[in-house]
Amino acid sequence: MTSRTSTTSTKQIGTLAVRPMDPSPGTAGRRSDAEVVHGWVTHPRSAFWMMGDARLEDVEREYMAIAAHPHHDAFIGLHEGEPAFLMERYDPTEVELKGLYEAEPGDVGMHFLVAPPEKPVHGFTRAVITTVMETLFADPRVRRVVVEPDVTNTAVHALNKAVGFETVREITKPEKQALLSTCTREQFEAATTGDHR
Repeated sequence: MTSRTSTTSTKQIGTLAVRPMDPSPGTAGRRSDAEVVHGWVTHPRSAFWMMGDARLEDVEREYMAIAAHPHHDAFIGLHEGEPAFLMERYDPTEVELKGLYEAEPGDVGMHFLVAPPEKPVHGFTRAVITTVMETLFADPRVRRVVVEPDVTNTAVHALNKAVGFETVREITKPEKQALLSTCTREQFEAATTGDHR
């Protein structure tokens, strides 16, 4: 998979951008991406990420493995230039969903995690998932986005539906019962047409 960056602006939220994550350790005076992400994934609000007990070394090791994987990569999302969300992109025929669903040409898998906010901003998470989807569909080879959130994660189910995802069915994964859902480029465009960008 090739690395791509994306920048979008919303009238109410401001500028959101996506850049590849650098999992290498930080230097004196600079927090590494792994340190930033460690704070996010271990926060109680991030329980569905299933890394609540992770040490910094665990996060570094996980994202170094992703960086080295030919079918999986990670990105840091920025809000006005500051880290604000995590995005993962993967080939669902090789990672996460291999053998668990009916793949189609042009499928891409996605995870995203919004940093626990100091001051919640109305509409921010919706803007983030919209930016994530725009980033994925910026690749002309991508025809459909596939996700597999926990069946009990009702908040993300609502967000997914808002940007065009349709539920396919429940599937059993080793770590969870998941709600397989898909969103084509056309479904995303139909769901988000008229959004104030």
